[in-house]
Amino acid sequence: MLINLTELFTLEGKEKTYTPDLDMKIYHGPYGDYEVVDAEPVLLRIMNLGDKKLEVEGKAKLALLIPCDRCLEPVRVDLDFDIIRALDLSETDTGIVEDFEEQPFVNGYNLDVDQLVCDELILNLPMKVLCSEDCKGICNRCGTNLNHETCDCDIRSTDPRMAVIQDIFKKFKEV
Repeated sequence: MLINLTELFTLEGKEKTYTPDLDMKIYHGPYGDYEVVDAEPVLLRIMNLGDKKLEVEGKAKLALLIPCDRCLEPVRVDLDFDIIRALDLSETDTGIVEDFEEQPFVNGYNLDVDQLVCDELILNLPMKVLCSEDCKGICNRCGTNLNHETCDCDIRSTDPRMAVIQDIFKKFKEV
């Protein structure tokens, strides 16, 4: 959703509160695409500081489906974070183009709420997502999810000196 910021420029100190809904259904993050399964309206308070400088404060609450780092099962991750940004819209056109990479959520005098939340999500995603603390993961040989079933793979660690001999045995093994 886009918020037009021009109405805030009429009076210094003017502030307005917005509660836009998130239109984002899929979060395209640096490590993959995650489905947004639940999202509350974003609460934003935007205040005019004068000279086309704005302060944005807000709160976002949403839930993503992120794969478990061990077994790849989808895990619901609830995120609740604050948004605090300062915007300077008084720069010349060349300055705005140079700062576009720093503030991709501002296009002219429009604030893209979905892009603002995406930028904040990068900072608030957990480092590691597990379906449970005792997740067994997947077998590195056959790919079986070890939380649901067991596999018959040989899990002994091989002596690297014997790897050549083991390869010879595999060649002559009957199928």
